[in-house]
Amino acid sequence: MKKRLIINLFRHIPLSLRRILAFFIARLAYYISLKHRLITIHNLMRSFPDRPLKEIIRLAKESYISAALVVVDFLDIPYLNKNNLHQWISIEGLDNYTEACKKGKGVLIFSAHFGNWEIGNAALAIMTQPFIFVYRVFDSPFLERIITDVRASYGNISLSKENAMRPMIRLLKNGATINLLIDQNVTWYEGVFVDFFGRKACTTPGLALLALHTKAQVLPVFTRRLPDGKYLLKIGKKVEIVSSGNRDTDVLINTQNFTKIIEEKIRQYPEQWFWIHQRWKTNLYQVKQKG
Repeated sequence: MKKRLIINLFRHIPLSLRRILAFFIARLAYYISLKHRLITIHNLMRSFPDRPLKEIIRLAKESYISAALVVVDFLDIPYLNKNNLHQWISIEGLDNYTEACKKGKGVLIFSAHFGNWEIGNAALAIMTQPFIFVYRVFDSPFLERIITDVRASYGNISLSKENAMRPMIRLLKNGATINLLIDQNVTWYEGVFVDFFGRKACTTPGLALLALHTKAQVLPVFTRRLPDGKYLLKIGKKVEIVSSGNRDTDVLINTQNFTKIIEEKIRQYPEQWFWIHQRWKTNLYQVKQKG
């Protein structure tokens, strides 16, 4: 009841005004925390070494705004339905997803903290059927309750990534769809190192392991913010999975292929990715030293 009241109070503020407020809050956050500002700028400079500093700073500021808009628009998700969805988002490639579902071996969709993945998840569930979204549990119990309740409002199930491999395998064997965001840093003992913007990034092998074990279809999905404030959910064609029989090699190659798809999308619209994240925190050199 309290959570619903909070959401309703925010929704009484016109969307246009909320987005203006998001702009100012994002700009304030950019200047308040020197540490996170430097992380963002450093990540951008290393990823786009040929771009001038002025352009890097512009992208950094816009990435803050993009993150703030995810929060602002999140509050409207419980009120989306088939009748009003077109006012928010359009979908391309839906046939790719429906065809994958017909194969009967489950579907793995993957994306990144890019654009507005939350509204994209809602749109896909509303237009087809609910699915499982794998995520990291929030440190704040209050935020955890609000966010999982909003996701549940359109039927999607939130599944903690902790010890989730076996449940995900069972779900896929029953024909479920599972959505994973695979663009964040993981610890050295959890991940594999693949190239990401010219640097080695420790990346979850979970998607590759699931695909190899279950033969589920794998599709890239990205929700991009358009200049008019609406969104475009684009569902790509299935990714061919390399399966040579050498498990470690196959996991590495497939994870690299998935990561390359994400990098290509971010290169097209760099301002819509979450650059504040320490994506390259786990250092391959340090891991070798430990070994």
